[in-house]
Amino acid sequence: MRSVQFFDTTLRDGEQSPGVNLSMEEKVAIALQLEQLGIDVIEAGFAVASQDDWKSVRQVALSVKGATVVSLARAVEKDIESAREALIGAESPGIHVFLATSPIHRTYKLKMTRDEVVERAVAAVRLAKKYFPHVEFSAEDGGRTEKDFLCQVAEKVIEAGADVINIPDTVGYLTPDEYGGIFRYLKQNVKGIEHVRLSAHCHNDLGMATANTLAAIEAGVEQVEGTINGIGERAGNVALEEVAMALVTRKSHYQVTTRIKTEEIAKTSRMVSKMTGMFVPGNKAVVGANAFAHESGIHQDGMLKHSETYEIIRPEMVGQTKSLLVMGKHSGRHAFQDKLESMGYQFSDEQLNQLFIRFKELTGRKKRIEDEDLISLVEERWGETEEVFSFDSIQLSYGSRSMASLRLKDTREDKMKEEAACGNGSVDAIFRAIDRITNEKVELEDYKIISVTQGKDALGEVYVKLRQGEHTIQGRGVSTDILEASARAYIHAVNRLLFIRKGPGQRTEMPVG
Repeated sequence: MRSVQFFDTTLRDGEQSPGVNLSMEEKVAIALQLEQLGIDVIEAGFAVASQDDWKSVRQVALSVKGATVVSLARAVEKDIESAREALIGAESPGIHVFLATSPIHRTYKLKMTRDEVVERAVAAVRLAKKYFPHVEFSAEDGGRTEKDFLCQVAEKVIEAGADVINIPDTVGYLTPDEYGGIFRYLKQNVKGIEHVRLSAHCHNDLGMATANTLAAIEAGVEQVEGTINGIGERAGNVALEEVAMALVTRKSHYQVTTRIKTEEIAKTSRMVSKMTGMFVPGNKAVVGANAFAHESGIHQDGMLKHSETYEIIRPEMVGQTKSLLVMGKHSGRHAFQDKLESMGYQFSDEQLNQLFIRFKELTGRKKRIEDEDLISLVEERWGETEEVFSFDSIQLSYGSRSMASLRLKDTREDKMKEEAACGNGSVDAIFRAIDRITNEKVELEDYKIISVTQGKDALGEVYVKLRQGEHTIQGRGVSTDILEASARAYIHAVNRLLFIRKGPGQRTEMPVG
């Protein structure tokens, strides 16, 4: 069987989703999990876009050892030089150079002729090849490019040293037959095509990204590009977990192998969802909450008799579990650590101590603790930074206006601080009180609540997005009390803001679990 590589662009194309803004620590955490998942190529970002992007690309490149790390670059010298500098010291560095080729892009965006496009593409690939052992060239909007011109561009960049030729369906316009046909045409008409890896990059504007990607695999491509949970520009990219499970579930049909460890899929999906604040719909294929749920009596009867009557994927294949966490208020730290390790988590002693304190707080409020509860506690601290302010207690009163009294610990001064504030509802009052204690002026841009488990004592998860000047920060918090979870999320965001403002030269980097 031939091998198909997985190229993940969650940290670049995925982060371009409206409203998503990942910190460097979160990008590193996601990249390390992608490495665990078995991703072959990780696109760490667009190094030239900003200083923060450059730093994130560099940190990911220095952290990842088991995958090729690439930076996106336009076909211009400045972008390629920036990517080179960011990737110095990487175990396996690469670059992803792109240039639009379709008539509409040539005419209205680039204002370039065919010959000028070819000349620019060749020059960029030649320069990139001087610096990188792995050079990918993407013909942006290749799906709407004339086939003869696509062949011309591909042949010239192969001569210039490209290792991978990517043909994106940039606007999700093509049908599976059309998209697969492009690769067949290239394989038949491009000199030297047998010496490079062909790659597919599909967007989901018409809901055909997975179908188009699988059609490309049938046509002979050896690399697929996409994101976790299908996040990305507009309607998103192809969801890599869907492609991976299609290839496993229908292996006899597709006849290909991959390095993907499917049991890591659910964990990776949750991490990306929580760090981006983009929730996975319940009916989402492979990773949705309802993907392995059955309510119909006929379906339940069939499942009891033989699971394959209504399930083509076993939950454990993607890392889902229905088992309960048999732990409570009498559980000790060692049992707690063993349980985390059995679920695939590793933490330093300091991180474990912090999590155990939160776990004990939860056991005092919740009688039955499930895996999902523990996962939420763990994921609350993913990408954690220095904790300047920590939650201690909250009191609320109601009248013509709500009032909140909050008590926080300021670790800089090692003392408790307390303030009260009124607001238009409890949440507004809580946030105003935090503003007074922290002395920070921020703007609340988004606020979301989800229920982690079921029942009256369900764990609630809150996401907030704050803006201060040029900084946009996300925070998250969990608790059986949604108002406490709101306070924790807001405090988390403020701590991240303070961490960012300190600058890399003044702060102590915290390890990521």
